[in-house]
Parts: sequence; structure tokens; C-alpha cells
Amino acid sequence: MAKDSQTPLDDELAREEREAAPQAETVEGELEEAIEGADQAATEAEAAGDPEAEVLAARVEELEQSVAEAKDQAMRAAAEAQNVRRRAEQEAEKARKFALEKFVKELLPVIDSLEKALESMGDEASEAHIEGVSMTLKMQHDVMTKFGVEVVEPHGEPFDPQYHEAMAMVPNPEMEPNSVMEVVQKGYLLNGRLVRPAMVVVSQAAG
Repeated sequence: MAKDSQTPLDDELAREEREAAPQAETVEGELEEAIEGADQAATEAEAAGDPEAEVLAARVEELEQSVAEAKDQAMRAAAEAQNVRRRAEQEAEKARKFALEKFVKELLPVIDSLEKALESMGDEASEAHIEGVSMTLKMQHDVMTKFGVEVVEPHGEPFDPQYHEAMAMVPNPEMEPNSVMEVVQKGYLLNGRLVRPAMVVVSQAAG
């Protein structure tokens, strides 16, 4: 399967990483060369009993500290670039997954109407009419499923306030308390995110 084309943000991040790497390597290389030269000079001065040996040794220590700081800054810059890329990818994925949320919300009343129409059809409705509405409803559900929409129809399940909205509490000795005894309106999820809670009637203990 072909790789997705890069976004302008991907191109910009990649360019910054390519530019930052040689710069960090150049600075580090220059500092290491300076350390080697100063270290050699300090060694020669110490061997010759030169009083400047201590000054050169201090200089070597300063340069070593500079190298450590440069490496630390380079690592921080690389880590920050990775974090920016990761956040951008997460935002792009989130936008892709939930871009249809508003459209799905607008489409749900159409599905509700088709379901109610199918339920209300009596004996007077022709078989062709019933079959036509059924096929239209199935096509709607198939399309919704294709794009990550799931139905929440929790009849008989424990009431979950995260996905269900209680319309009424009704005593029912035949069911466990706090169970969904009737689904007034189905709920829907889009890629795991709640688009519309299921409207339900919840059982409670009798008496």
C-alpha cells in the first residue's frame, strides 16, 4: 500500500531536523577539536614546568563543560522536535477520525424516522413497500458502520450514565435494579466517542 503523502508540517519538521543535526555535529566537532588542542597544550606546558599549565587545564575543563552543554541542548532540541511531530500526528488522526461527527448527528434523525416508519407499518402496507424501507434502512446502517459508527442499544444491560440517558425509573421485580428495561431511542458512537446517548427507561426495585 502506498505511503500517505507528507503534510506541509511533516516537511517543515523534517527540514528542521536535517538542518539541526549537522549544526549540532559541527559545534560538537569544533569544541572537541578545541579540547584536544588545549589538552595537548596543557600537557606540554606541564611537562615543561610552564606556570600557564594550570590556566590551560582550566581551559580544557571549560571546553569539556561546553561540549556537555552542547550535547544536552542538541538532545533537548531533538526531543522537542519529536514531541511536536507526535502532537501534530495525534491532532491529525483525531481530526480524521471525528471529522464526520457533525454529519453523523444530522443523519441520525433520518435513521430514526426510517426505523419508526418500519415499526408502524401495519398489514395494509404492501410487501414491496416494507422491503423498500427495510433495504433503505440497511443501506444507511451499512454506510454508518463503514465510517466507524456503532449503535448503542443496551436493552437488558446495566445502566451506564456515560452512554445512556435515563428518561424514567420504573419498578420492575422481574429485572435487576438499575437495568435498562426499554430503549426509547438508540444511541450512537463514532470511533468510540459518544455522538448521542441512548434514551432509556431504567428498572428499580419494587416497593
